[in-house]
Amino acid sequence: MMDKDSLLYKTYLDILKEELVPALGCTEPIAIAFCAAVARETLGNIPEKVEMEVSGNIIKNVKSVIIPNTGGLKGIEAAAAAGIIAGDSNKKLEVISKVSDIQKAQIADFINNVGISIKIAQSEEVLDITTHLAGDGHTVTVRITGTHTNVAYIKKDHAVLFEADFGVNNSQKKPDRKLLNIEQICNFADSVDINDIQDVLERQILYNTAIAEEGLKNHYGANVGKVLIKYFGNEIDVRARALAAAGSDARMSGCEMPVIINSGSGNQGIACSLPVIVYAKELGCSREQLYRALVVSNLCAIHQRSMIGRLGAYCGAINAGCSAGAGIAYLYGGGFSSVAHSIVNALAVTSGIVCDGAKPSCAGKVAAAVEAGILGYFMYRDGHEFRDGEGIISKGVENTIRNVCRLGRDGMKETDKEIIRIMMNC
Repeated sequence: MMDKDSLLYKTYLDILKEELVPALGCTEPIAIAFCAAVARETLGNIPEKVEMEVSGNIIKNVKSVIIPNTGGLKGIEAAAAAGIIAGDSNKKLEVISKVSDIQKAQIADFINNVGISIKIAQSEEVLDITTHLAGDGHTVTVRITGTHTNVAYIKKDHAVLFEADFGVNNSQKKPDRKLLNIEQICNFADSVDINDIQDVLERQILYNTAIAEEGLKNHYGANVGKVLIKYFGNEIDVRARALAAAGSDARMSGCEMPVIINSGSGNQGIACSLPVIVYAKELGCSREQLYRALVVSNLCAIHQRSMIGRLGAYCGAINAGCSAGAGIAYLYGGGFSSVAHSIVNALAVTSGIVCDGAKPSCAGKVAAAVEAGILGYFMYRDGHEFRDGEGIISKGVENTIRNVCRLGRDGMKETDKEIIRIMMNC
């Protein structure tokens, strides 16, 4: 059991509260809108000229996804214009949640009438966005890097208004993800005071269930969730995959409903929560049991993704899907051993699925990842497992996670570059 007064308890709680926040739309175009909104607010008027500098992974994740509240628009220009015309930076990743019909028309006019140039950022950061605005005799530069709303630099005319000290300030204010490990995550889930987590997890249940149900009800993207139900039946494992896929279907195709993200990603937030919610309902679990299982699934996903990075060639839905399997294992009464083996079994199946940007096929990857997570648990339940030395699997869940994260973080760097080159030529 984990002491409530311990550093570990406080850190795990702070991580959950920091990561499980609402976002409207895919987080990369929304980050562009946020950056543009901060720049326009600093400038004080609508600009006459806009230049965006973005990293390759931003290009990859903005190219094919519909931006909410823009009338079906896609692309960096649309995201920047939405932030400039209608953005409210105080709303963070819900920066364009309030857009009138008049503003939607103004966004389209702005794109057509104001030159928005786009350059690839000369930066080693995979998440890097800089907005340059000019208007009414003034210029503004705003840079976001590292995470989706991390403002690192603001300059107006010749005066630097803000510049982050990456060596000191940022590292001190972030809860240390290096303290996460699967055994302590299970201990925290067993011990956490429900009053400390209820609000943040109840919001995740409410938001993510709502967008998933919307995805099943109406037409979005490739309708992966609907196809699963139609052709594979209504069994619990199918419903878990379908509801998660339907949430992604809706989110990738411009649904104007927020989700609660995980590791900076709505798809990961959907994938690690909805299957657990579906299984808890099927099993007749109490709300407290659901909350504790969601602690497991969310923190397991954050643990893995924090070792890889927010963006890259390794599909984040894989981490989230196997973490959903871990949460389901916990719902069935499993402890650390059950959770750990479920994760290892799932990672052995799906590691290596690439991220080629945000778009409708993300829903299919979410479904595949959740299926592997569920399989991982039921393999363990029947006494089966993938073993040390088989491929990149090592003895012990932390060793396997380190191997997979090394693959995603280091081994797939060139893969990521090639994916971006392919996508830019499409």
